[in-house]
Amino acid sequence: MRIMVVEDARPLAEVVAEGLRDQGMAVDITYDGLSAAAKLELTEYDVVVLDRDLPGLHGDTLCQMISERPDRPMVLMLTAAGAPGDRVSGLTLGADDYLAKPFHFPELVLRVQALARRRPDARPRTLRAAGIELDPIHRTALRDGRQLNLSVKEFALLQALLRASPGFLSAEELLERVWDENADPFTNTVTVTIGRLRRKLGEPPVITTTPGVGYRLA
Repeated sequence: MRIMVVEDARPLAEVVAEGLRDQGMAVDITYDGLSAAAKLELTEYDVVVLDRDLPGLHGDTLCQMISERPDRPMVLMLTAAGAPGDRVSGLTLGADDYLAKPFHFPELVLRVQALARRRPDARPRTLRAAGIELDPIHRTALRDGRQLNLSVKEFALLQALLRASPGFLSAEELLERVWDENADPFTNTVTVTIGRLRRKLGEPPVITTTPGVGYRLA
């Protein structure tokens, strides 16, 4: 799941991003509306967590721009303007959900996950392929009924492969979907994590590699 946090208060942006990363999400941060608009042209996001009062390009304007995109991400407005009238105006602008500051972090996580499920191209909640069942909400993964004890990144990697199944994902695509824009494109992180995941999935092997193409679930 790829998330963009647009928040000009840098300490808050870092806290929100780190908390979402702890849930296995790939998170990019922008601190102004113009930078966020530029990132939207380059990267497909599932959810944008959006402050309203942004420098450069106001959050309201950015929200309207996002709502007009054919491949639009879902928008969660996260703002100090929490009066009923503010909520109505934010939703009228095209936001899909609205959460006022201060907020309870577990609620933010649940709202982001719920919005990702509501995207038009979202897959069913429980993902299944090759004898594997993965529930992103309850964070459970099974293979042939056997519980898998996965790290946050192993879980997110398996989720990305299940969403793409039966298609391939390259190492670069996995870096984008499971890590974030700060990941080193020359790192062997994907290879190492794939190796750990394969060992935990057990026999027979279920993740195949095609050189020059990528990884997929057999």
